[in-house]
Amino acid sequence: MSFKIRMKPAAVAVFAALGGAHVAVHAADAVLGPVLVKGEAERADGPVEGYRATRSATFTKTDTPLKEVPASITVVPGEVIQDQAMRGMSDVLRYVPGVTAAQGEGNRDQMVIRGNNTTADFFVNGIRDDAQIFRDVYNLERVEVLKGPGGMTFGRGGAGGVVNRVTKRPVFGHFGEASLTVGSWDQLRGTVDVGEKINDAAAWRLNAMAEKANSFRDGVDLERYGINPTITFTAGGNTALTLGFEHFRDERTADRGVPSQNGRPFDDSRSRFFGNADQSESLTGVDALTAVIEHDFGGVQLRNSFRAAQYDKFYQNVFAGSAINGGGTLTLSAYNNSNDRLNVFNQTDLTTKFAIGGLQHTLLAGIELGYQDSDSRRKSGQFAPGTNVVPAGNPFGTAISFNPTAGDANNNVESNTYAIYLQDQIALNEQWKVLAGLRYDKFDVDFNDKRANPADLSTTDEEVSPRFGVIWTPTAAQTYYASYSYSFLPAGEQLSLSPTTEDLKPEKAINYEIGARWDLAPALTLSTAVFRLDREDVRAADPLNPGFFVQTGEQRTEGFEIGLQGQVTPWWQVFAGYANLDSEITKSTSSGPKGRKVGLVPDHMASIWNRFDLGQGWGVGLGVINQSSSYTSFTNSVKLPSFTRVDGAVYYTFNDRKTRLALNVENITDKEYFPTAHSDNNISPGAPLNARLTLSTAF
Repeated sequence: MSFKIRMKPAAVAVFAALGGAHVAVHAADAVLGPVLVKGEAERADGPVEGYRATRSATFTKTDTPLKEVPASITVVPGEVIQDQAMRGMSDVLRYVPGVTAAQGEGNRDQMVIRGNNTTADFFVNGIRDDAQIFRDVYNLERVEVLKGPGGMTFGRGGAGGVVNRVTKRPVFGHFGEASLTVGSWDQLRGTVDVGEKINDAAAWRLNAMAEKANSFRDGVDLERYGINPTITFTAGGNTALTLGFEHFRDERTADRGVPSQNGRPFDDSRSRFFGNADQSESLTGVDALTAVIEHDFGGVQLRNSFRAAQYDKFYQNVFAGSAINGGGTLTLSAYNNSNDRLNVFNQTDLTTKFAIGGLQHTLLAGIELGYQDSDSRRKSGQFAPGTNVVPAGNPFGTAISFNPTAGDANNNVESNTYAIYLQDQIALNEQWKVLAGLRYDKFDVDFNDKRANPADLSTTDEEVSPRFGVIWTPTAAQTYYASYSYSFLPAGEQLSLSPTTEDLKPEKAINYEIGARWDLAPALTLSTAVFRLDREDVRAADPLNPGFFVQTGEQRTEGFEIGLQGQVTPWWQVFAGYANLDSEITKSTSSGPKGRKVGLVPDHMASIWNRFDLGQGWGVGLGVINQSSSYTSFTNSVKLPSFTRVDGAVYYTFNDRKTRLALNVENITDKEYFPTAHSDNNISPGAPLNARLTLSTAF
């Protein structure tokens, strides 16, 4: 597939005009390895001390110590990703308190974060990456998870928080690392990460990955690969330009798991595929171009990031469309969907520090412009009469053909984002700091219906997103904060409209939070947060006008989280978390009546991963994940049982300290469990005992 850019003339003019200006990126991507813009003291992503990160730019867009960020943020460093042999976002999220990975119909990353189920709140280096795809970790430095609304930083969406991937960048020196993994179910995976200094003014880096694997699920397999070259140029000590391009492909079986029976997951073999694996596939292609410019004007830093990404997505599935009835049969459903999406975003930030009246200010001013073009088409699966009702013991069904029906989507959607924002981080004295910010967004959506009876629609939403935080640091080892944050979800937020949603005003997400961080040891931090997150103006069915909606619904998630990351002793590192969440509908919505629990939100979530360095090159890892029971959806009619899973690892580093052999074992006790679902009858079984052996070497 070629890289395609399809834009309106107005959008072309906007971005052409920006091409001649210096503009900016999210600060996490702005400082390129050791290439520091003059006047900067540290990298924007900050030093990482093993399992603990100490700085972040996800919430503030400025290089800020985590202890001075008035929000709950979990950073998953590259060392944790490597030690657990992670491959995708579901692996990353399983040890993050307050977040669960959803099934996503077996064809995309999806998560529930503080009770809000979303496919759109993924970002890369602070830029929107909202396509419904799977993402790999092969080119990542770390993953930052913000809990709570982040409208001032990220704009629309993000009602429960966001996940931001921070990619690797060139370093001015030699870098070389490669790995080979073999694992259960014929897994074979290889990665390479190489880079070199060209001269004093340029450096390059290349990350690549390829993987092929089968599954414990009958007929399910995976093939994917990615390549991501980047290059950095510097002009003197004040300007840096980084260019990058990622080409990524992911082909796999779309696996929607098992149905329910009598309010629980069907008690059957973990391997049985319900539907037809041969007719269930997910194909993803991503081609993304990035350009980052930094310049220091002497006291004022200007940063620009441009990202144009083309996403090609197709998925098709034959799956369980009902529960298993008393007669032991179920009904199958089938459809396919194709989506081509172009995202073009440009961010411009100006940052400066100054003092007035004895107060120290870090002032941020920025502009974000975005254009998205999305083509979607759905076709329903057609079964021969009677063939879509199958016995649970042999749930194989064949959709003879896939054809569009009157209700199947066929549309083109274009959207434009215009945003400006201003933020001030004020140091009142050594102990007290204040963060205040405001963002204005204008979000236009044009929906072109291509069906026989078209319903072309358009909507424009304008919204202001404030946030405020107070930080108290009585000593260098302890910090306390209180904060308010907000975000909005317009009707066309995920590039979709209907006649019944076109005129609805945006939903609101409002978060109140009190938190604290304590450095228990020089490289060990304990963090905690107590919060209440309200989602207001949620759509509810209009009782006086069937088929239409009114915005009277409300949803609330409240609870507390605890995190522990870092080095307990020189030979013991820990990455742990706990979340206690109560998430329910507080006023009836289109999803359910007041009092029902939100799906995929366990009351209790606990996890801990430990790495022990035993000496003589040996090390071991031990992890435990525990989740209480949860409902699969707002219907509250099917429940996922509670479970505890135990993982482990053994590491051996050879004498040259450049080569490591790692054996990762997942689900050591071979526990039968169901970690997630998409609906009441698409429930994912957890994998049985499995292992991966990874040989990695630096050169």
